[in-house]
Amino acid sequence: MEPFESHRLHMESNNKNGTDRAMDGLPPRERAWAMASVGLGVGLASLDTAIANTALPAIASQLDATPAASVWIVNAYQLAVVATLLPLGALSEIVGYRRVCIAGVLLFTLASLFCALAPTLPLLVAARLLQGLGASAIMSVNGALLRAIFPTSLLGRALGTNALIVAVAFALGPSLASVILSVASWPWLFAINVPLGLLALGLDWRLLPQIAPRSGRLDRLAVLYSMGAFGLFILAIGDAAHFASLATTLAELAAAVALLILLVRREAGRAAPILPVDLFRRPLFALSSLTSMCTFATQSLAFVSLPFHFESALGRSSIETGFLMTPWPVVVGIMAPIAGRLSDRYPPGLLGGIGLAALAAGMASLYLLPADAGDLAIGWRMALCGIGFGFFQAPNLKSIMSSAPRNRSGSASGVVAISRLTGQTTGAALVALCLSLSVQSGPGYALFLGALFAVAASIASFSRLLVPTIAD
Repeated sequence: MEPFESHRLHMESNNKNGTDRAMDGLPPRERAWAMASVGLGVGLASLDTAIANTALPAIASQLDATPAASVWIVNAYQLAVVATLLPLGALSEIVGYRRVCIAGVLLFTLASLFCALAPTLPLLVAARLLQGLGASAIMSVNGALLRAIFPTSLLGRALGTNALIVAVAFALGPSLASVILSVASWPWLFAINVPLGLLALGLDWRLLPQIAPRSGRLDRLAVLYSMGAFGLFILAIGDAAHFASLATTLAELAAAVALLILLVRREAGRAAPILPVDLFRRPLFALSSLTSMCTFATQSLAFVSLPFHFESALGRSSIETGFLMTPWPVVVGIMAPIAGRLSDRYPPGLLGGIGLAALAAGMASLYLLPADAGDLAIGWRMALCGIGFGFFQAPNLKSIMSSAPRNRSGSASGVVAISRLTGQTTGAALVALCLSLSVQSGPGYALFLGALFAVAASIASFSRLLVPTIAD
């Protein structure tokens, strides 16, 4: 019998009996291959963000674009991802997680080819919008697919492995971009995605499980409201960070709030709204999402401000700064699978609370770092932050996914991604604000704010121990 044929027949049999949960995960051999398939897709989407950020100066130079205009290479991708995450998560519950993931990988691969062939900045930005849409489709169903692939008893371990893949992708991104640019031109940064994307597409087509979707249809007007609200919010945060006019920023924020109100009113009473208000009524889900947003704001505050801090306050070179930044993502990669395994035995609220307390201590120690600190003194502080962040990620993912009904896994998966991106965007904007207050002291202000966000995240995480867990 062909690989996965027995599982497919088993699922079809159960689907005919009216259940969308064919079995508690795939058999072990199929499970490992399906994990590799999902991991390759989310790894590509994560890697591409880091690669593009690093390569902006080179791309701007070769396309004869100004630095301000070249920022849209990153902004277009981010806008497409944030604006479409929730609609795609809701769509996946109607048409199936497998279809949305395969369509996302296909679009991401084609858009990567268009990016590599783009002769001008406007065409590259347009291709990046399509690439962001493909990445959004992949991210929107990432957690939902893992929940379908793995049994409940191993979900934490699976999410830990997923967190490891994302951490490695972000850690490798800048180095890989530097290596490629040392031997080739910038189009190869995107062209490398094409063969990997085709491999992921083939694996997804053959290996991803088919879960019977729920009945229903997507409200197109609600989709437009959602895309407009979140897209304008991210645009306003970016404009504020780049010191656009106050009138423009306020107008964007006001429009975002107005569209969000329209969205909530239109979907009031719906069983499965695009903006999952029904899920946020569950205290465990809401607290886990708040924990995620605060933690990723801390990460962004640190990662954006620390290079300025190391170079301006501590007098380190850019090469030294790169090495000094390394312990955090490396330790996250080590801790993520360990925390994932522990989350199958201990409450995520406890693990996350302890980890985020360690992250807060690490951020505070970086803020208090003396000007004559040596590499070892910096390294153990960065490692402490990595330990804390690594202990948070997989348990928190499990808490979000497990606190949502199984037929709402697509929306829960979308919230996982959008809470991360909202936190990262907020953190980056706050760093820009701190630097506008003082170029010399701004990085220190940002690290202090990061410690406060980590404390808030730790409190939110521990608070989950006081609320009941709602079963599927």
